[in-house]
Amino acid sequence: YSWRSIHPQATLHYITSLDQANALLQLLQGPVGFDLEWRPSFRKGEPEHPVSLVQLANSEIILLIQISAMQEFPTKLQEFLENPDFVKAGVAIQGDVKKLYRDWQVSVCNCVDLSLLARSVDNARWKGKYSASLGLARLVDVYEGLLLPKGKISRTNWEAKLNAEQQEYAGNDAHSGYIIYEKLIAMSNLMPIPPKPVYYTFDAVRGRLCEPSGIHWFAFNPDYDPGPPPPPK
Repeated sequence: YSWRSIHPQATLHYITSLDQANALLQLLQGPVGFDLEWRPSFRKGEPEHPVSLVQLANSEIILLIQISAMQEFPTKLQEFLENPDFVKAGVAIQGDVKKLYRDWQVSVCNCVDLSLLARSVDNARWKGKYSASLGLARLVDVYEGLLLPKGKISRTNWEAKLNAEQQEYAGNDAHSGYIIYEKLIAMSNLMPIPPKPVYYTFDAVRGRLCEPSGIHWFAFNPDYDPGPPPPPK
């Protein structure tokens, strides 16, 4: 998988300064693929490192915003993430947005969990527990027929200056999230009764997952068929 072959006209920006972040974020519109990276902990009992990279991508622009290189969280990034008009789509996004609040006290509105969206619009393919996560690489394989490489790059130091390989990996992760979102929403639009957005969309306000009204949100779709239970062991 390479974002360059899907959207050759797109530009990738690796951003390490507040001014550059705030300027480029004014160009960004939703929906976007969303992902986070942080430096892994290798020693047992070592506390988790804070989020160091925020990745946002659509068909035109990919932003790799290295907040660990900045003195503070970029204002325009916080405004974008908290803006309910723009979808932020990702896999494992529920954990990511809670961590972002713990580390940087930033909320994220209009989050789409791609696993839940896939299970809602393509239930015939996906069985099992509704809330069970589907990996991004699996979704890219099924819906794009492409291999999204995972592995050792994800476990590198995201606080150091990013090399070309890290930038490509981080860009592909966010861009593929955007591509899968667009594909699944197109499938939803073809359904006689599309699933309600609340089945796969939530806000994370001060680290708490909620519906736009403020009531607690959890992964639930009354129309989802999990299929037969697995055979007893």
